[in-house]
Amino acid sequence: MFSGSIPALVTPFSGGRVAEDTFRELVEWQISDGSNALVPCGTTGESATMSAAEQRRVIELTVEVSGGRAPVIAGCGSNNVDHAIEYLHAAKEVGADAALIVMGYYNRPSQAGMIAAFKALSQASALPIIVYNIPGRAVVDISVETLAEIAKLPNIVGVKDATGNLGRVTAQRLACGQGFVQLSGNDETALAFNAMGGVGCISVTANVAPKLCSQFQAAMREGRWDEALNLQDKLYPLHTALFTDASPGPVKYALSRVRPGFPTDVRLPLVGPSEASRSAVDAALEHAGLA
Repeated sequence: MFSGSIPALVTPFSGGRVAEDTFRELVEWQISDGSNALVPCGTTGESATMSAAEQRRVIELTVEVSGGRAPVIAGCGSNNVDHAIEYLHAAKEVGADAALIVMGYYNRPSQAGMIAAFKALSQASALPIIVYNIPGRAVVDISVETLAEIAKLPNIVGVKDATGNLGRVTAQRLACGQGFVQLSGNDETALAFNAMGGVGCISVTANVAPKLCSQFQAAMREGRWDEALNLQDKLYPLHTALFTDASPGPVKYALSRVRPGFPTDVRLPLVGPSEASRSAVDAALEHAGLA
């Protein structure tokens, strides 16, 4: 259903507003360079600082520019389930193909609470849902057993796994079934993730290097593992450099290097990347042949 290189799109801001023309150009570039799907309004898109109206508009713009050429997986997560349901309805109305739902941040729900929340979300909308498990930000970890229960719901189709635990890929495949979509949430381990049975990556790096990330995923999909390893080595410094300061500051800086004029504004409480971070990004771009 969903696989390959899937950029977790940044949201460009200028003068405090979404820079719509720049965003349109970003989406078009991602599609033309081979991205297999698109995720607007995720963590990298600074959704936590966006109003509901801004979030709806960014998803709408993604759908418009895509024009059916790449599926749109709209970030609809919230630590308030009622708000997440509102985001699901809005995403459905503007034509998104699926939703990405992060659960639990700040609330720290139990495993039973997360199952109950996803049941409510599943019942509220027929939109396919990808579970987003990111303990580093949400504080809570959706266990394999809990995910297996959630996967029984009719429109829960997969997981974005940002646990960093590669053994989870096998455990989740055995618990949730072969058809359950597993997407890496970490660029640096996406090679091993796919070797274990994953089918793609919701990627930060793809914002900056969509063609290379698409080629990397295609090489794995087609069994060209030596080529995939070479691309991993080419991209790895960039994977790490983009997290040398609070994301997406380094990503937006990298975009301003490969697409001159791209706005680097981030919303408080985030600020721009440090000099050391910018230097790391510069070196990584050069290593990847992007600057």
